[in-house]
Parts: sequence; C-alpha cells; structure tokens
Amino acid sequence: MEFRSAKGDSGAASMPPAARVTRKPHKMKNPNRKEAKKLRGKTVDASRVEMVEVVLPNDANPLGNILGGKVMHLIDIAGAIAAHRHSRSLLVTVSVDNLDFVHPIRVGQLIILRAHVTRVFNTSMEVAVRVFLEDYLTGEHRQTSSAFVTYVAVDEHSRPHPVPPVIPRTLEEKHEYREALARRRHRLSLAASAHRRYFEK
Repeated sequence: MEFRSAKGDSGAASMPPAARVTRKPHKMKNPNRKEAKKLRGKTVDASRVEMVEVVLPNDANPLGNILGGKVMHLIDIAGAIAAHRHSRSLLVTVSVDNLDFVHPIRVGQLIILRAHVTRVFNTSMEVAVRVFLEDYLTGEHRQTSSAFVTYVAVDEHSRPHPVPPVIPRTLEEKHEYREALARRRHRLSLAASAHRRYFEK
C-alpha cells in the first residue's frame, strides 16, 4: 500500500499518521555538572618518604660542607614525593617556611631527608621535611634542618583540584595537624604583605 502526500500530485511517500513518532529533545550532558565523588582520606603513613644521599665534593662549598642550595633542592624533592604519594597528582611548589641550617653536613657524610603530609586544605598540602646527617664511620646522627613546604595539586592544564584529606592517627600527627592551620594562616598573612610590598607598586 502506498501513502501519498497531502498535496497528492508530488508522488512522494510519507508516513501515515499512526506511524509518526514524536521525538523528545535530546539533553546534552555537561561533564562540569557531574557531582564530585567524596574523596576518601589517607593516613600520614601513606605519604611518608625517606631519601638518603652521600655528600660529594661537587655538592659542597670550599669549607667542605654541603651547599645550602643543594639542601633546599633535596627538601623540595623529598616534599614533592610525599605530596605526590598522597595526592596521586601533578603538583606545583608554592611556598617554603623559614629554613635554618643548624649543623653542617660534611663531604662523605650522609644526608637523610624524611617527609610526610601533615594536612590538606582542599587543593593545597602542607608537607613537613626534616633533614639529618649521619656519619657512617662514627655513627653520629643528628637533625640539621627542617621546613614546611606547601604544594598545590593541579591537572594537566595547571588548574588546581581537590585532594584527599589527611587522617592523623598518632598524638604527634594530630598535634602537627592542629598546628598546620595556624601555620597556614601565618604564611598567607606574610605572603599577602610581601605581595603588596613587592608586586603592587
């Protein structure tokens, strides 16, 4: 059976009224409106890092002590590894708190760095890094420096994104966790003051 158009003389076939289907407008999915899944917290131990290096002559100043710049470089590396382990994300370094060199580390001694994430503030992480020396001949072992380094997790387009919170368990971890908020407020205040002084002239 052939159905003809209402005009009759065109000869073009058309669907009978009963066969016509009314289509609902298609709604485009917006990936930006997906609800973010709640991030599960991670323990401090999940981010712990220990790095060990021998201090070589090319790492030292004329006095035979490791260069401060080399120590700072290793602090950033150790801290970044801890932050990577916690966030499983790309990172950028945004600040380093006051850094003191209390004891020199001599050529031939070991420099040991221990780092862990202390607290997360949505997209940023505070990482504690402690530096030690070890003399493998005498057995001497002492802390030489410490610093708190802040990193921000970013995606492949350098946009910050949330990372899992920290779950402190031990008394020391809980103490560092509580104090991290005060340290953050202090460093943000200092940063705001420095930016006004140096970048807004």
